[in-house]
Amino acid sequence: MANPTPTEVRDYIANGLPCDHLEVDGDGQHFFATIVSAEFDGKNRVARHQRVYQALGDRMRAEIHALSMKTLTPAEWAAQSR
Repeated sequence: MANPTPTEVRDYIANGLPCDHLEVDGDGQHFFATIVSAEFDGKNRVARHQRVYQALGDRMRAEIHALSMKTLTPAEWAAQSR
């Protein structure tokens, strides 16, 4: 099985989680994602990451070896972008 591209990982996340902003970089094995979603409102970092893992499903075990992520609400994203 070929390693996924950052675009494929981005699509996997986007298909399982509504995102206001989503960026994924990586080398086919290790990825970094910036994910902005209203679904993160009221959730701590662990719950946010679990929601992303849920969106990825079995791909997290089978295709993606490592995923670092920054998970933000739209308000947190807007405040950071100032």
